[in-house]
Amino acid sequence: MRNFMALMLGVGLMMAGLQAPAANEYGNRSDAGLTASVKTALIKNKDTKASQINVETSEGVVQLSGFVDSEQSRDAAEATAKNVEGVKEVQNKLMIRDGERSAGRATDDVVIAAKVKGEIAGKAGLGTAADVNVEVNSGVVELSGFVPSMDQKMKAAEVARGVSGVKDVRNNISLKPEG
Repeated sequence: MRNFMALMLGVGLMMAGLQAPAANEYGNRSDAGLTASVKTALIKNKDTKASQINVETSEGVVQLSGFVDSEQSRDAAEATAKNVEGVKEVQNKLMIRDGERSAGRATDDVVIAAKVKGEIAGKAGLGTAADVNVEVNSGVVELSGFVPSMDQKMKAAEVARGVSGVKDVRNNISLKPEG
């Protein structure tokens, strides 16, 4: 019985830790906690399609990226993110999706995105591929996320431009805030 109670206490503490957003040494919510809170708020908002929106956070600065269906959805996502407690700033880099895209074009975009991600992951000096989000719509590549240096930002765009099928590159990568 004592082992069962200890196990239940451990599970309860673990679940409490999962539900409460992590805080940094200053008592502020962690970037991972903010990202999760913003994504949850986007899911709850009927005017946003959370599956279309990438959320990245660095030092309390939230970056929204990806392709959405309308200007209304873009604005709703920004307002939603701004209303999350602990968000210092929102960088809205969402782009409006090309509504005329065919199923074949969508498939091509998926292939282009995979190639760009693979190339970025394989190039030295870019940190990890996880630092850069890649979205593609009708051959237009949007790069977003946070990297430590301007050189890495420029290198990611250069790599993306070199991938077959890329029509244009929108480099919306931000530099990590100094903190």
